[in-house]
Amino acid sequence: MRTAEIHRNTAETRIDVTVNLDGTGLYTVSTGIGFLDHMIEQLSRHSLIDMTVKTVGDLHVDQHHTTEDTAIAIGEAVAKALGDKRGIARYGSVYSPMDETLTRVALDISGRPWLVFKAPFTVQRLGEWDTELIEHWFHSFAQAAGITLHVENLYGSNNHHVVESCFKGLARALRQAVEIDPRKADAIPSTKGML
Repeated sequence: MRTAEIHRNTAETRIDVTVNLDGTGLYTVSTGIGFLDHMIEQLSRHSLIDMTVKTVGDLHVDQHHTTEDTAIAIGEAVAKALGDKRGIARYGSVYSPMDETLTRVALDISGRPWLVFKAPFTVQRLGEWDTELIEHWFHSFAQAAGITLHVENLYGSNNHHVVESCFKGLARALRQAVEIDPRKADAIPSTKGML
């Protein structure tokens, strides 16, 4: 089983995360930010990665530390569960439609973290979540997971649909990339011999 557990405790947040890359999309999520919970639930359900996420953060200050540290902990858990990445497909890409919205997500579990994020928002908040923190969540996740991640909203007018298509797109691309390739299950997918 490709599983991992991360405990991240700082002066700003206390976070416990578990992941099972070979799960069925079961989740228990509590960050104190309802819309963020909803997005992480979508990430779990559509990637088929089982997740438990429990975050207690300094929301009396603002949502920044809770958002950032939760993404870091999830990314660290995914990276840890992947181990040496032997046998994984490595790449994933999807078009993620949601009603009037279409988002393209492509990623490479490369060990070289990078984010390109193109998704404009026209409101300051979705629920109580500050929309300026959405890109930061993706950045923190990509850095901690060690993945190259491109997220581009091609069009869409409803901000809820735009962000949800980004998370669902990440989920489906991640599902492809972490799958074991039966033709090369014993090999690390790189000519370098490591990722």
